[in-house]
Amino acid sequence: MIADFLTLMPAWAFWTACAVALFAGVVKGAIGFALPLILVSGLSLFLDPLIALGGLILPALFSNVIQVFRYPLSEMKSAVREFWRFIVMVCVTILIVTQFVALLPEHAFYLVLGVPVMGLSLVQLFGWRMTIPPERRRAAEWGIGGMAGFLGGITGSWGPPTVLYLMALNTSKARQLLVQGVVYSLGGVSLVAGHLQSGVLNGSTSVFSALLLVPTVLGMVVGFRIGDRLDAERTRKIILIVLVIAGANLIRRGIFG
Repeated sequence: MIADFLTLMPAWAFWTACAVALFAGVVKGAIGFALPLILVSGLSLFLDPLIALGGLILPALFSNVIQVFRYPLSEMKSAVREFWRFIVMVCVTILIVTQFVALLPEHAFYLVLGVPVMGLSLVQLFGWRMTIPPERRRAAEWGIGGMAGFLGGITGSWGPPTVLYLMALNTSKARQLLVQGVVYSLGGVSLVAGHLQSGVLNGSTSVFSALLLVPTVLGMVVGFRIGDRLDAERTRKIILIVLVIAGANLIRRGIFG
């Protein structure tokens, strides 16, 4: 496994990937989101997109586990009871969609990565919000959960649809962070299982993904410490603008090579 990893990329690419993971961890710790989007868009700039996807899997899972276990177990159980339909749809869809990711041609993969990264970042940047009346909540749970799982299976990130769904329900900020942590953690388990089966997470990429845990966790520690000092809204907008640019570059690579 180690020998396979050493042939996966040159040393400069690995250390650059660690820097991207460190930055993603700081952002995750400070404002609570965007780690998978930053990793997949950042790593895809200089690595094969399937290697980038494999690399983000374990950092995405464990960063969310760290986030959710800051809450009492009783609150986690309450979130699962309330949002179980949404969670089930996300997890099942991720398991299904991950089986087809490796079949995409490289140019198509860049497009499939770039369009959601750019589109979902623009949606959040401009503050678009949907509303879900109580009588349509069950249908929305299945529908939006499926969309989130589809995007998660392809890009490794199902955060933006989850955030938009919770905002549409007028969920309180504290409750949003808890539910996001639960959805991301359980979805992360499905992502690991799905890509173990698809082959994206294999002997070499699993070593790469495990090594990226170190800068990710270090970044989160820094992010937790500076989070209270930041203007969270301004920081969020800056990160989203960076993601829009990264998404546009991925689309360019998908179209022009």
